[in-house]
Amino acid sequence: MATSRTARDRAKARRTDAILHAAAELFAMHGYSGASLEEIGAAVGISGPAVYRHFAGKQALLGALLVGVSERLVDGGTDVAESAAAGRDRVRALVAFHVEFALSNADVIRIHDRDLPYLSPECRADVRRLQRAYVDLWIDALAELVDDGRDALRLRVQACFGLLNSTPHSTSTLLRTQEGTGRLLEAMALAALLVDD
Repeated sequence: MATSRTARDRAKARRTDAILHAAAELFAMHGYSGASLEEIGAAVGISGPAVYRHFAGKQALLGALLVGVSERLVDGGTDVAESAAAGRDRVRALVAFHVEFALSNADVIRIHDRDLPYLSPECRADVRRLQRAYVDLWIDALAELVDDGRDALRLRVQACFGLLNSTPHSTSTLLRTQEGTGRLLEAMALAALLVDD
């Protein structure tokens, strides 16, 4: 009995992930307002009403998508910062981590940029709190190398994110998948973070 329940749980988790993936594609393509639960369900082979078995509605689906990616950024960034050596190595590791994120999550970045206002107030507050925590990870790493106040370090970090997160809007899919693109973005991000006053 426990085995079938576990298998059922795994199947539900796979379906939930598939719904999130389909929602990311459709929200990125058509916007939050332009994508329906029926289309999202159809993309994974279920009816629109069946999506409600996984999410309370379209807004909850958007919240799960954007809060989830923010949690992954904080968790991944924390792991990177804790496992990398201090100083330049830590900053370089954070940059490489975020470049990989930006190149492989173009849809989610587009959704965040355009559809954040559609989040519930609670989810929007969660995303903002997680974003601040992620920025603080970078500021702490950068403070070891750059003798600036926290406000100036925050500006450097946010400018770096602006550069990297513009990738889905400024490059083709082909360019985003090329290995040299990642190296170029890493070099540009490091230059922006470590530029002399």
